[in-house]
Amino acid sequence: MTVNKCEIVGVIGSNSAGKTTLMNTLSGLILDIKIKEERRGGERITIYGKITYGGKDITDYRPEQRVRNGLVLSRERHPIFSESDVLENLRISAHLLKRSELKENIDYVFQLFPPLIHLQKRKAGLLSGGEQQMLAIAMALLTKPELLLLDEPLLGLSPYMQLNLVDAIKQLRDEIGLTIVIAEQFARPILPMIDRGYVIENGMLALSGTGAELMDNPEVRLAYFGV
Repeated sequence: MTVNKCEIVGVIGSNSAGKTTLMNTLSGLILDIKIKEERRGGERITIYGKITYGGKDITDYRPEQRVRNGLVLSRERHPIFSESDVLENLRISAHLLKRSELKENIDYVFQLFPPLIHLQKRKAGLLSGGEQQMLAIAMALLTKPELLLLDEPLLGLSPYMQLNLVDAIKQLRDEIGLTIVIAEQFARPILPMIDRGYVIENGMLALSGTGAELMDNPEVRLAYFGV
């Protein structure tokens, strides 16, 4: 699997195909689990292969090392601080920023996700699913990623909210040149915007191609579009 700078790469697969495992591997979470299990003398996790990022082998980097190098994961199920308000969540996530950069970057995520502007003082746990997903991605952006990993950001959202998030993701690539890998089972809204994509089944690569090529592929259309 290859990801080039300033492109959106999609990882498409059905439920339990291995999308989240892949994203957790790229972010270092699987390595972290492996280390903790070994310390407890528990079940052993075997990791194969190599991850190269920015010309460096980061296979053995812990999650926090990968974040410091610009590789950031926004996980599914909205990893937010539910008892803190929206603005507090954003400020907590911006701990890597200089004080002089804080306002500019928070203003940018508000511009990217306008509904959050009027929700700044609302507890994050009281937000709708779509609003929580906006907040989760905004929090990830405030760590200043160079490569943003999005794990099933459309899960459980209405079609309207899905389209809003897709537009925001495209904006991140087109306006600031952010490199994005998005793992999703909902291929219909994702395929038109990606530069390239991979279809995985049972943890294995099944197909790859540009977004247009995958949309025209009869197997993909049958599996994900029902036609």
